[in-house]
Amino acid sequence: MALQDIFKFRELPEQETSKPFLEHLEDLRWMVVKIAITLIVAMLGCFAFRTVLVRVMQAPLHDLDPQVGALKALGITDSLVISFHLAFYAGIVISFPLLLFFLAGFVLPALTEVEKRFLLPAILGSFGLFLFGVAIGYYWILPKTILFFFRDTQSLGWAPTWTVQQYYSFVTKFILGFGLAFELPVVVLALVYFGLITYKFMARTRPYAVVLIFILAAIIAPTPDLLTLFAMASPMALLYEGCIWIAWLMERRESRTSA
Repeated sequence: MALQDIFKFRELPEQETSKPFLEHLEDLRWMVVKIAITLIVAMLGCFAFRTVLVRVMQAPLHDLDPQVGALKALGITDSLVISFHLAFYAGIVISFPLLLFFLAGFVLPALTEVEKRFLLPAILGSFGLFLFGVAIGYYWILPKTILFFFRDTQSLGWAPTWTVQQYYSFVTKFILGFGLAFELPVVVLALVYFGLITYKFMARTRPYAVVLIFILAAIIAPTPDLLTLFAMASPMALLYEGCIWIAWLMERRESRTSA
């Protein structure tokens, strides 16, 4: 397949093919403005509930050991800086559907009627997968990971005294990393829907995809240890395997429809 054929997999309407370049820049500017306003409003709303966010984020520590739950604040401005960081990340989670909607409105302005009907379900499904990944990371993987590092620190004869900055940096990156990792099916199925990849291609290149998944997990993982790497890469590999079978069902249904 030639490179120009990849970018011609969709036939654009006349108004999109003749749209001036400056108008595209204007659309980009307004998309950035809307995303920025949405994030600021969501962040300010989450900042008002920062005490609730702190209790939620430290819950895995209290369940592990009450003494470890008392984190050490070494910086004078840690209370405000970390509160803003928590509010920012929580704002991303809350406003995620709107952010996807704004991005879709800019990247895919020439949607066909069929694609427009699937846009809202795709956004809701993407948000659902994101929340599912966040929930899996927070309720299942994160406590086990913290417990592992807690016991490993004790096995070396050290007292596990963690700082506020280190803990929240680790937890927020860990949870958001899982949320983003569960977006893999959306990306893969979109590529299948537009005909850029097929079931046979995905099945044939499965070993290479697993390697790329581990590389991606190493990039988004909050720490370079093998436990966190495998904890993040394993669900992504299972999701990719599920995408292969979903792609097979999509191609089979399409062949039946065309027949």
